[in-house]
Amino acid sequence: MRHPRSDELYARARAVIPGGVNSPVRAFRAVGGTPLFIARAEGAHIIDADGQRYLDFVGSWGPLILGHAHPAVVAAITAACRDGTTFGAPCAGEVALAERVVSAYPGIEQVRFVSSGTEAVMSAIRVARAATGRDLIVKFSGCYHGHADHLLVAAGSGLATFGRPSSAGIPAPFTACTRVLPLDDEAALESLFAAEGERIAAAIIEPVPANHGLLPQRQTFLDRLRALTRAHGALLIFDEVISGFRLAPGGAAERLGITPDMATFGKVIGGGLPVGAFAGPRAIMARLAPDGDAYQAGTLSGNPLAMASGLATLEVLTREDGWPRLEALGAHVEAVVQPLLARARFPVHLVRVGSLFWLSLHEPVAPRAAAPLASAAVERYGRLFHALLAQGIYFPPSAYEACFLSLAHREADIETLGHALERALESAA
Repeated sequence: MRHPRSDELYARARAVIPGGVNSPVRAFRAVGGTPLFIARAEGAHIIDADGQRYLDFVGSWGPLILGHAHPAVVAAITAACRDGTTFGAPCAGEVALAERVVSAYPGIEQVRFVSSGTEAVMSAIRVARAATGRDLIVKFSGCYHGHADHLLVAAGSGLATFGRPSSAGIPAPFTACTRVLPLDDEAALESLFAAEGERIAAAIIEPVPANHGLLPQRQTFLDRLRALTRAHGALLIFDEVISGFRLAPGGAAERLGITPDMATFGKVIGGGLPVGAFAGPRAIMARLAPDGDAYQAGTLSGNPLAMASGLATLEVLTREDGWPRLEALGAHVEAVVQPLLARARFPVHLVRVGSLFWLSLHEPVAPRAAAPLASAAVERYGRLFHALLAQGIYFPPSAYEACFLSLAHREADIETLGHALERALESAA
């Protein structure tokens, strides 16, 4: 399938934008070929610059839980625009959305809005350090928390590693207070907290890791993390930028029955507009300026367009019984896809949590901790991706990325995916 208009736009973009894209995964480097430039979208479909239509399972990487250009969201944004796009001052919408978030999520009493998930996590950690008077942060290999310097670190060998920058441009001292642990490993957890527990300000984790494949964690591992942080006076931060308001009104915390000390949000609560938020009990959030001594600010934080979009999204989800419907749709994906994967001529596994699903090409089973794919598996995913694309199915352009369902998807769309996937699996083999 040719995409002359996308090819032309990409050539122009490469001259004025690094790599031709404004976020690396969009460049198709992991699957080969030229990235599609999208002209418009509606419901469960995107339409590229050449007018070709695709059934979309990326959903802008998670925010579009209602689908593209949902009428209620478009109407809310349009109405807000008429009154002004930003004020640099408080507005009623941010109060209403904050009330909605606080009422839905376990254990939080106050929320501060920002403009991205990266900002949310960066700010939550600053407040955690202020509240505990400690410096060390624990993260888990395979969990992504945005591109703040102190969290863009990779794990090395051993039970726990000192933070080592995984990007150029980050001085080593910036990550010296970050410890990295493997997921799904209680022994490593126990060892680190025994050695340094009294110096740890917070442990941050995606309770449903979804940035290095979809890596559902055992309840016992997460329960032990909760117990150890509490025993050592460290805060537990759930990064729910992806899972928040997607898996349940109370996110993964509600689904797992675990109440963290703080949580971060993004994606769904902005309904497709740039947004982030961090939240916690009043006693912790009191350390935040202007009441406290931990500073954070943002010109577009709580802007009326994002607040209106987020409110409209949550209202539709609630009114239309959105979470049970998404769970049922995810179950239908399993029913359609599992038999196809069982007949595939190479290892491929379906991993699903609610409306998130992932095709893992790991051997022999899908992992629970971050694990590299063999180069042959990465190449095979590239063939699978392009075979689906040729049939009008848009999957993530990376073997490590999860797929997202929305209320705009129908059972018939899942059947369409099944037919296309059957042919693509054969082609990829």
